[in-house]
Amino acid sequence: MHGNQPFDFNGASLLVTGGTGSFGRAFIKMVLEHYKPKRLIVFSRDELKQFEMEQDISHPCLRYFIGDVRDEQRLMRALDGVDTVVHAAALKQVPAAEYNPIECIRTNVLGAENVINASITAGVKRVIALSTDKAVNPMNLYGATKLCSDKLFVAANNLSGSNGTIFSVVRYGNVIGSRGSVIPFFKNLVSTGKLPITDSRMTRFWLTVEEGVSFVDICLNLMRGGEIFIPKIPSMKIVDLAKAIGPDCELETIGIRPGEKLHEIMVPGDEALNTLEYDKYYIIHPAFQTWAAENTTYEGSEGRPVAENFEYASNSNTDWIDAEKLCKIID
Repeated sequence: MHGNQPFDFNGASLLVTGGTGSFGRAFIKMVLEHYKPKRLIVFSRDELKQFEMEQDISHPCLRYFIGDVRDEQRLMRALDGVDTVVHAAALKQVPAAEYNPIECIRTNVLGAENVINASITAGVKRVIALSTDKAVNPMNLYGATKLCSDKLFVAANNLSGSNGTIFSVVRYGNVIGSRGSVIPFFKNLVSTGKLPITDSRMTRFWLTVEEGVSFVDICLNLMRGGEIFIPKIPSMKIVDLAKAIGPDCELETIGIRPGEKLHEIMVPGDEALNTLEYDKYYIIHPAFQTWAAENTTYEGSEGRPVAENFEYASNSNTDWIDAEKLCKIID
């Protein structure tokens, strides 16, 4: 792995792909509140979202750059002089990806390749890519494209050389309240008196967008290249969430949708051999022995090997969001 250099947002030039999304907006607000970057670039393809975001977030260091990760030349232009990239751009809707598979591939896979190539050519110091639990043992196209993306970003450290750009991945579960998530969906249906439940047994990993942003901030300092960082976060039963949002609503079981799982996994058993546990997160290290980290100490803590065939799954998690916390989150 590459050597780790302390990262400082102050005076740095950062670019966030998909910067107008739920994560991007929260990440950019966090950086502006706590640091003094030289430039902070919002890179996205939707001019309306950029216009709306500019009305809400304005700062002399902010740059709103229209572009698509499918366009490597546009990325090259945007990355001129950039130190750090947070790659959050993706097509994320499971049904849309199933119906429009090639479009999902072009953004999530070929777009990832473009970010990698443009970052290396432009001399970017570090790139961290956002992933999802759906990339583990995927059974839908969205998850499969994110698995490909994860593999590309881990392997990109081979392309950049020992003193070039370093690439790592952050993988986490569902973001509470993000656009397209189940919470606003349920809230819109409360007035009907019925909430659709796919399966009463279904569980998911959950975290707030602020927790996701904070974890990426931490990982930008921890990364040495090639890691997949996974936070320890709570699970939630979908049926409990529905009851918390609409306590007087009738729950209607509609069956699992195509491409859905009953439970999600963030560390599969097959990767236990390369996984180390820390107090607040897991790190999956690259499988290539030539990349083996001589130093597995992060934040002063030595990583602990997990048990053989260890699996970090939403249904066997030891941390759960209870009803009281659910209500506070929803409020």
